[in-house]
Amino acid sequence: MKRRVVVEIDLKALVRNYRRIAAHCRPAKVLCVLKANAYGLGVGAYAKALAKAGCTMFGVAEPFEALELRKALASKLASTVGRGRLAPEIQILSSVLPDEIPEMVRRGVILPVIDVPTAKLISAAAVKAKVVAKVHFKLDTGMGRLGILAKDALAVMREVKKLPNLDCEGVFSHFPMAFDPKDPFTKRQIKLFKEIVAAAEKEGFRFKKVHISASDGINNFPETAKKPFTVVRTGINLHGSFDPYGRKALKVEPVLSLKTRVAQIRELPAGTTLGYGRTWCLNKPTKVATISAGYADGLPLALTNRGFVFIGGKRCKIIGRISMDYTTVDVSEVRNVKPGDEVICFGKCGKDTITPDDWAALKGTHAYDIICSLGNRVQRVVRG
Repeated sequence: MKRRVVVEIDLKALVRNYRRIAAHCRPAKVLCVLKANAYGLGVGAYAKALAKAGCTMFGVAEPFEALELRKALASKLASTVGRGRLAPEIQILSSVLPDEIPEMVRRGVILPVIDVPTAKLISAAAVKAKVVAKVHFKLDTGMGRLGILAKDALAVMREVKKLPNLDCEGVFSHFPMAFDPKDPFTKRQIKLFKEIVAAAEKEGFRFKKVHISASDGINNFPETAKKPFTVVRTGINLHGSFDPYGRKALKVEPVLSLKTRVAQIRELPAGTTLGYGRTWCLNKPTKVATISAGYADGLPLALTNRGFVFIGGKRCKIIGRISMDYTTVDVSEVRNVKPGDEVICFGKCGKDTITPDDWAALKGTHAYDIICSLGNRVQRVVRG
């Protein structure tokens, strides 16, 4: 049987987006962020498509994700090394806990140094495994979440440099306000970060990878793709989505389509109220479709009485409160609609499009929230 709700992933569009981002940021290299199972969409297909397109750097949030990504890339690793190309690297971008370090070192995962004790544990694990572990200094230049405080950066770097079996190849930080191109805080962060990097290089550090910019930074602060920066990180832009507040410098396209089917069609009389809370009352006889998707599948409650879906090539208004499994829609303008017909919740329909960004605007959030909220009964279907 077909699943009632599917999210279709267009890998060709994904690869086109990656290549546009890479061209836009050149000569900086692109690190593709595939944390949280590629935002819940399935890391395997994403990783293989991006590695085939030339991506050699991937970022995750924690060790389990690193292992899943390593498994997905296993065949790609063999084929790229066999052709003399760089094997894809996997980097943890947040933190690593003491008991996680030995396995990550053995697996060759690039680890963040957030303090001296962490660096010592990584060094000890590398010595024991008889390998050299690659690490990046994670600086807190204003995010206030994880990392080495700016005032302590040089002292920590000096201490870590003395430790054996560490390749201190990189340094990075993160923006809290890069979605706003007019906010001066990000400019101050960039200046502070560059000053720390310059001071470290005077003391003999030679960083191959210097990065601070994620998707918002790429769009709003193009200087973060130029020297001394050598790497940019991208996640949400790969999906063709943006933060709603900033610029949209990248010409990327939507990758995702969320689809379901019509469950029932009814002609309801004037005065009928729809759904929990009776938030919609029909002021005339109306043809109403009940579709087989609700907030358990990722449709935000914020679409109640103001969102749209596509049925039969027409934009159809959501009427009544969205429930867990079903949503009611006005299909008065759709001819010959019947149970089982396709419903496009977001995606392309002819020349018209509804995107996760549109839903995010109605919910007062961003596209990350929409994509990560797609329910676990939503089937992930890869196209292209």
